Amino acid sequence: MSDCNSRGSRRLRASLIDMERIEVSDGTMMDAYVSRAKGEQKGAGILVFQEAFGVNSYIRDIADRFAALGFTAVAPELFHRTGPGFEGGYDNFDPIREHMAGLTREGLEADARAAFECLVSQPGVDSQRIASIGFCMGGRVSYIANAAVNLRAAISFYGGGVQDLLDLAPKQNGPILMFWGGEDQHILPEHYRAVADALTAEGKIHEQVVFSQADHGFFCDQRASYEPGAARQAWALVLEFLRTFGVFQ
Repeated sequence: MSDCNSRGSRRLRASLIDMERIEVSDGTMMDAYVSRAKGEQKGAGILVFQEAFGVNSYIRDIADRFAALGFTAVAPELFHRTGPGFEGGYDNFDPIREHMAGLTREGLEADARAAFECLVSQPGVDSQRIASIGFCMGGRVSYIANAAVNLRAAISFYGGGVQDLLDLAPKQNGPILMFWGGEDQHILPEHYRAVADALTAEGKIHEQVVFSQADHGFFCDQRASYEPGAARQAWALVLEFLRTFGVFQ
């Protein structure tokens, strides 16, 4: 069960933004950043899953990018059990560790379901045209969400730990697009190859994109590892993937 209640809104040039509070099935409350088109809404919805640094300005910008294209975007705060409203700096991982330690697969599945239900309840959203996208920690959550709810498509950027969740490969609902950095020292080729092999063995539609000169976090323009060429190409692939599978028209 989820209860999605608006907590106020503000307008930007291209989008209407709300902060909403969602009740998760375990009884916890989770805030979410919601961005929707100010003009024509195209019925598409997308779940935007955060990095370990919270629903920060980068994640909010991703949601706003989609809203500018006519999507409704929901970015849930996945650290709501240990640090509601938490935003960490990219130069200091220490404060993040306790929040990462508080995450469980079961909790993330519950969060994904609650966020999905909130998105479906938004005006003008077509429940058959919902996708997810996630970055780093959120890349793993996007993969989890694609097994937990009926997504049309899913996108995962350098999702650490996906190789430990191969049992979810047969449960993937929508086609999944996965990005990896060839210079990532934490997610190794054997890790993402194992993911690809598991999805192929289950007959799942998936695309695996490795940018050979990109590091972990290459899509984020607030990180030292930002690689603008790879980021531009990845964004174009994201939009074409969503068009191909009927999310974005």
